[in-house]
Amino acid sequence: MRIAVPNKGRLHEPTLSLLERAGLHVEETADRQLYADTVDPDVSVLFARAADIPEYVRDGAADLGVTGLDQAAESGGVVSSASEAGDDDLVDLLDLDYGSCKLVLAAPEDGDISTVDDLVGKTIATEFPNVTRNYLDRVGVDADVVTVTGATELTPHVDMADAIVDITSTGTTLKVNRLAVIDDVLDSSVRLFARPDVVDDPKVEQVLTAFESVLAADGRRYLMMNAPKERLDEVKDVIPGLGGPTVMDVEADENGNGMVAVHAVVEERDVFATITELKTVGASGILVTEIERLVE
Repeated sequence: MRIAVPNKGRLHEPTLSLLERAGLHVEETADRQLYADTVDPDVSVLFARAADIPEYVRDGAADLGVTGLDQAAESGGVVSSASEAGDDDLVDLLDLDYGSCKLVLAAPEDGDISTVDDLVGKTIATEFPNVTRNYLDRVGVDADVVTVTGATELTPHVDMADAIVDITSTGTTLKVNRLAVIDDVLDSSVRLFARPDVVDDPKVEQVLTAFESVLAADGRRYLMMNAPKERLDEVKDVIPGLGGPTVMDVEADENGNGMVAVHAVVEERDVFATITELKTVGASGILVTEIERLVE
């Protein structure tokens, strides 16, 4: 099975890090090598431009692809399950929770376009013509779409367009170019995509589970402690864990009192307060560790 991943840019390193954490270490490669093996002999990696990855998956050059939803939506249909998919659709398997951005509709701050309806008969410049046309169909507005390959923010100021559809993360570039957001067109982040015909493949399910386990571990910590057996209920009440804690009998303490070992997964934001409360109910030897993967 082959996974297509971004070969450079802001998505490259986070994607390699995700593969590493998921247990799919990518073997050393030359800078311009297109393919690489992983530690799993059944899984290899194809390096490609983020914008080309959806097409590689659709054409069968790769079975899975990691790229932005904006790129996948621009290249063709995206659905949430294989049962909904047409011949050229990609299945959005998992939001990988990085590379977040928005495609927005924007126009000059001092212009006469302030609502979507003001675009009737106007021209919109964008690097995402298909997404833009789908958006216009969705809102019921008839406008012309002009495709550009860069410097989209400048087009309204040089009379090439009345408005733009472009990517924004912070909105700073739009403000610098005196453009105001009129509407959100698409919320995007990096996703794991698959062709419909491979969704049920056991190896695809293994990769999906591995990625999910990495995401589930983010922002969580593993707590281990000893506690007096007679105060176990108090300890349980303190721990805001993932389900119930794991409890194991251990040897009695130096005074002959029964002790238990308690293990639990908690949200990172709760660790500070939880440790303080655990100490007040008699817990000791409290250990906090990071979690690499968590299969729920």
